[in-house]
Amino acid sequence: FAAYHDARHGVAVTNGSAALEVCLLAAGLGWGDEVITTPYTFIATANSALLVGAIPRFVDVLPDTWNMDPGQIEAAITPRTKAIMPVHIGGEPADMDAINAIAQRHGLVVIEDACQAHAATWQGRKVGAIGDMGCFSFQASKNITGGEGGLILTNDDAWAERCWSVVNVGRQRHGEWYHHIALASNFRPSEWAGAVLSCQLGRLEEQAERRSANAAYLADALQEVPGLSPVPGDPRVTRNAYHLFKIWYDPRRFGGRPARDFAAAIRAEGVPITAGYGAPLSASQVVVERTRYIRSKLGLPQEEPQPCPVAVEVCDRGLWLRQSALLAETDDMDDVVRAALKIQNA
Repeated sequence: FAAYHDARHGVAVTNGSAALEVCLLAAGLGWGDEVITTPYTFIATANSALLVGAIPRFVDVLPDTWNMDPGQIEAAITPRTKAIMPVHIGGEPADMDAINAIAQRHGLVVIEDACQAHAATWQGRKVGAIGDMGCFSFQASKNITGGEGGLILTNDDAWAERCWSVVNVGRQRHGEWYHHIALASNFRPSEWAGAVLSCQLGRLEEQAERRSANAAYLADALQEVPGLSPVPGDPRVTRNAYHLFKIWYDPRRFGGRPARDFAAAIRAEGVPITAGYGAPLSASQVVVERTRYIRSKLGLPQEEPQPCPVAVEVCDRGLWLRQSALLAETDDMDDVVRAALKIQNA
């Protein structure tokens, strides 16, 4: 997998959530440190920081990609900031040029959450090792899956060794088996998942091309449905992995019904569209309460959650078509349009 992604090192772990946590531990993050990330992603991104005692600081997303807005990152940096964790949401790479440049100016570690971005490329470079480290998930919904499983990529020898040690109970790769150099847990994956993934890897390129072709066809076909607009995307993305085909929904074109009503109706027609995350992570009760706890324990002043109005809008009006549907025949993309028109007419 590392070789396919043009990375020098790959470190296998139990799952994508663990991969994020391992990277933060390898980078030495702990209580009171801060990680800048996006509010529009799966909760594991924020949890990975909170579980090591760090505090996630959220910057809003861009309406054309639903990825974090690099223009807001520097305003979120404080003396406690140690890392930036961009998420390639839905398989579309974030602006890694801008993010890396900011990180270099401020001496921050960049950890790519590429858990939805297998085979995605940013300006011709496969994601995962564009930053310091990158994390992938092989959970059941992902573009290739071992049921569970995860992987860390890096081009840096030192980061690879640190991650390997964290995964393997603080051992050194070439040291004595019962010699432990650091406090760490066991994040090793099963051989069964590795065997399944080895078979799936051989199909990744072909399936990525099929997803791209069907996504392009569907984006054009949806012009027939007023109120369903594919998210435009960043033209510098040379391959979107399309773990999710992202759609803006306009309720005014559907009798004022909210996006979740539309999603329920179209699923009843056999189309696997969902309304995605219900609220930004910056407003998640779990994230807010744990952040307050960490601040309280460290005697830090409490802060109100950062406002993220674009992320709120995405949660209200964003729709996803899942990647498995993009592996269907091209004719099935027309079924998506027909189902949407049927609902609209009703």
